[in-house]
Amino acid sequence: MQKNHSVQNKNKGRLLISCADQPGIVAAVSQFLYSQGANIVESNQHSTDPEGGTFFMRIEFEYEGLEENASNLKEAFAAIAENFEMDWRLSLASQLKKTAVFVSKEPHCLLELLWEYQSGELDAEIALVISNHEDSRTFVESLGIPYYYIPANKDIRKEVEKKQLQLLEENQIELIILARYMQILTPDFVSQHPNRIINIHHSFLPAFIGAKPYERAYARGVKLIGATSHYVTNDLDEGPIIEQGVERVSHHHNAEDLKRIGRSVERSVLARAVNWHLQDRVIVHENKTIVFH
Repeated sequence: MQKNHSVQNKNKGRLLISCADQPGIVAAVSQFLYSQGANIVESNQHSTDPEGGTFFMRIEFEYEGLEENASNLKEAFAAIAENFEMDWRLSLASQLKKTAVFVSKEPHCLLELLWEYQSGELDAEIALVISNHEDSRTFVESLGIPYYYIPANKDIRKEVEKKQLQLLEENQIELIILARYMQILTPDFVSQHPNRIINIHHSFLPAFIGAKPYERAYARGVKLIGATSHYVTNDLDEGPIIEQGVERVSHHHNAEDLKRIGRSVERSVLARAVNWHLQDRVIVHENKTIVFH
C-alpha cells in the first residue's frame, strides 16, 4: 500500500508559501517552476488583504526525478524566497509522514483512521499507537502496528510524557494524532511539536470547552452538536482550528444519544483534518489556519 503510494507520487511535489502580499509572487513562482521543467497540476492562493496583508500559496507540481533532485530544487528556489521574504517549505508527496496515534478508551476515531490507513486513503505511515488503556491493542496489532500501553494520570504526567517523547524520537514521528486521548499534555510536550499535534474535541468550539461537553450541551438544550479538530497549544481547546462538523439534534435526544451521534461527527472531522495536514493543505497563521481544499 505504502509502496504503491510512493511509486504513484514519486515525481509530485508541494510548495507552501506565506509572505507579505505584493505584486509578482505568483508570476515569480510559476516562472521558476516552468524554468525547472516542472508542470503545475494544482494551485491555490489567498490574501488576508491585498493592501499590506499576508499572502498564502500552495502549489502542487510534477517534476521528473524529483526525489533525486529535491535538494537542488530547494537551493535554486531559495533566491526567490529571499527576494520576497517568504516562509516556505517544499515537500515530496512520495514521502509519507511518520505518524503516532494517541488513544484512551473510546476507539471510534482510531478505528476510522485505521480503516482509512488500511484502505490506502490516509497518506501516512502509522508508526505506532500509544494508549493509557489496553482496549485497542488487538485491532491495532492485527495491522502490524506497534501498540504501547503507558498508564497515565495527572500525578505521573511528566514521567509518562518522558516515555512517550522517547518513543516519538526513536520513531522520528512527524505528526501526533490525539484520537480521543483523554489526558492533558504539558507545555513541555506541546512545545516540542509545534503545529504537529492534531486533536479532536467532542464539541463545536468555542462552545463547551473542556470536559463532558455532551452532558453540558444536553443541559443547555442545543439543537446542533458538533466536533472540532484543531492543533494543540498550551491553551486548552483553543489551538488553530482545522475542521469542524455539526449534526442536528432535538429535544427527543438524551445525553447518550448526543454522544452516539457525536461519535460519527468526530470520526469524519478528525479524518478530514488529518488528511489535509498530511497533504500539506494547511498553513497556520497566528491562531487561525488557511486550509486549501
